[in-house]
Amino acid sequence: MRVAIFTVELDRDGPGVLLRDIRKDDAQVLAVAGVIAAADPDVILLTRFDWDFEGRALTAFAEVLARSGASYPHRFAPRPNTGWLSGVDLNGDGRVRLPEDGQGWGRFAGHKGMALLSKWPILTDHARDFSGLLWADLPGATLPKTATGAPFLSSEALATQRLSTTGHWAVPVDTPEGKVTLLVWHATPPVFDGPEDRNGLRNRDEARVWSLLMGGQIDGEPPPDAPFVLLGNANLDPQAGDGHRAAMAELLAHPALQDPRPTSAGAAAEGRASDTVAWDQAGEPGNMRVDYVLPQAGLEVSGAGVLWPVQGDPARALLGKDGRGASRHRLVWVDLVLRAGS
Repeated sequence: MRVAIFTVELDRDGPGVLLRDIRKDDAQVLAVAGVIAAADPDVILLTRFDWDFEGRALTAFAEVLARSGASYPHRFAPRPNTGWLSGVDLNGDGRVRLPEDGQGWGRFAGHKGMALLSKWPILTDHARDFSGLLWADLPGATLPKTATGAPFLSSEALATQRLSTTGHWAVPVDTPEGKVTLLVWHATPPVFDGPEDRNGLRNRDEARVWSLLMGGQIDGEPPPDAPFVLLGNANLDPQAGDGHRAAMAELLAHPALQDPRPTSAGAAAEGRASDTVAWDQAGEPGNMRVDYVLPQAGLEVSGAGVLWPVQGDPARALLGKDGRGASRHRLVWVDLVLRAGS
């Protein structure tokens, strides 16, 4: 079973724009499809993919993938928290509007959402969505404060603000060897805030959800069914960047998980072999590892990698113009050996 995460950056400036671009064979859309077809995962999580109520953009993109030789008849994409107007002044500027006062940052409903695509049936009736969990209700949550030590979020905001920027889902897939549960998420970048560190603290707690869930420490939520795989865009590198790096290091070291440490020759040539995103231009923070596939400890891993060919490799063309035409992020994959009853 090949499991993959790809932050495709197929988010647009308004509702319906992504669907329009898909239908007109936009160059980025075709490049993203080419990357996915080349990697050929059995299950893939797409992040930064605009959601719409009827799933038209996702259906249209699946048709592009099918034409590229990658058929994904099973898809899961509930409404994300991005662009979901909270109705409350969350940032304290005296106004209630998107994107600042959305449950997750987004200019419209579903902006920068995520979707799960699978070659095998997704057991949607057994999926669990933790996206409604309030940040204040997370055990051990660290909530932002002002310089005077007062809560940064108003009491009304605390009673409204969800933890998940995009979503936290536990989604079982019915593979030929039995059920595998996928734990997926896409966290906020830990920047673009002030000294209260609202986004940084939220990003840290979005990673902590999984440790708490695996430990049965979230009220009313049993640990995930085994076997499971944790995958997503954490927007957090354990060794670099402005986020709370220790949170990612702790998750990578969790005894219920294993880190296959996917690498690529392309990333090694430009920095660290484990990097998954090319933030290498002016105004960007530098290449980092932020996209993860972490199988449950004990699952047999037969391979792992990041689709990032070096300069001069013909496969480099998959990345699109200047190596960024598909996305600045790279597709990350892990191969698992499944056996019935495992």
